[in-house]
Amino acid sequence: MSRRRLLGAGGGLALTGALASACGSNTGRGGDDHAGQPVIEQWYHQYGEPGTEQAVRRYADAFEQANVRVQWRPGNYDQQTAAALLTDSGPDVFEASGPTLDQIQGGQVIDLTELLSEAKDDFNQAVLEQKTYQGKVWGIPQVIDTQLLYYRKSLLEDAGLEPPRTLDALIDAAKKLTTKEVKGLFLGNDGGPGVLAGTPLNAAGLSLVTEDGKVGFDDPAAARTLGKLHQLYAEKSLLLGAPSDWSDPAAFTQGLTAMQWSGLWALPQVQKALGDDFGVLPFPQDGPDGKPAVPVGAYGAAVNAKTKHKAEAKAYVKWLWVDRTEYQEDFALRYGFHIPARISLARKAAKLRSGAAGEAARYATDYGHVSEPLLWTAASKTDYQDALSRIIKGGANPDRELRSVIRKAEAELRRVKKKS
Repeated sequence: MSRRRLLGAGGGLALTGALASACGSNTGRGGDDHAGQPVIEQWYHQYGEPGTEQAVRRYADAFEQANVRVQWRPGNYDQQTAAALLTDSGPDVFEASGPTLDQIQGGQVIDLTELLSEAKDDFNQAVLEQKTYQGKVWGIPQVIDTQLLYYRKSLLEDAGLEPPRTLDALIDAAKKLTTKEVKGLFLGNDGGPGVLAGTPLNAAGLSLVTEDGKVGFDDPAAARTLGKLHQLYAEKSLLLGAPSDWSDPAAFTQGLTAMQWSGLWALPQVQKALGDDFGVLPFPQDGPDGKPAVPVGAYGAAVNAKTKHKAEAKAYVKWLWVDRTEYQEDFALRYGFHIPARISLARKAAKLRSGAAGEAARYATDYGHVSEPLLWTAASKTDYQDALSRIIKGGANPDRELRSVIRKAEAELRRVKKKS
């Protein structure tokens, strides 16, 4: 498991198994230790980067107002936490990809708005938006993960091409860069539906959900942009069936593709393999109202509404993810490669000041959009992704496909608003 789960599809465990795991391994939540200090249980999902677990335990040990006991949770973490929050044995503080809308509306998490009273403007606004509902903040962003377009400088130069900054230029470049040995572009083994999500819509100046909670792609520009993606598939410019999928840069570093959509976490591997022979770009804009698009996501720290130590749990979250900026920078850049959630930290971090890493950090700030808005439900996600697959791979009429998705998404938005 790694932070890239925020920006891609994940597997699942049966809820009953998750509930058993959540309840069976938690000990002492809400109790006191032998020194009379309150005990706070903190959960993290299992990161893949070496040293991360040791780091978060070191942070916890430094907190003086409570005895913070860290649990490192393998398996389907999101289902484990969702199950645990339904019991009296869940964590006090937990890492959350949301919290989800159901958890917020169900009163399972505590409002943390006051923790950001002085620092709110310094957090990346796209990831903060994902944790904000009805003007209140329900999770404090920890680090940012993002996706980017990687391209081989030498291959583009040999073909007389500039780095593609529009969708039309990307389609043209992918076609020209495709040879018998190399494909022009890799968007994942499924041709792109699984990873692209709403990013092409953002590149057209649209969104999955608007700020006022309406469907954000009921516009002719959506069909135009998504229809163009089929051209990549039809012209056989896309790499399909690679040994590993989009989150792994192997197809790019091994020369199977001239360009690849992947995550920021892949940058150190790409740099080690290719040196300076690569660059990064946002997803290219499309149309006169479009702009470059960079999907961002962030795990955040949330507080269980059932905690018996509300004050200490909130104080700990503020201490670690608002006040202790040295820990925040350490967590983001020393174990794997990510962007601090605080804009000021991202700007001053030595690893993010220059080269492709510096460009990636700037793109995330200037063009970042939330990868999955809070109101975008699992049902809407499935309907949209299925339609996108039919458009890209089957050449289905994009306007007709989107009409169906819009009707269903509008119904979902009405449903979740009634629960408010």
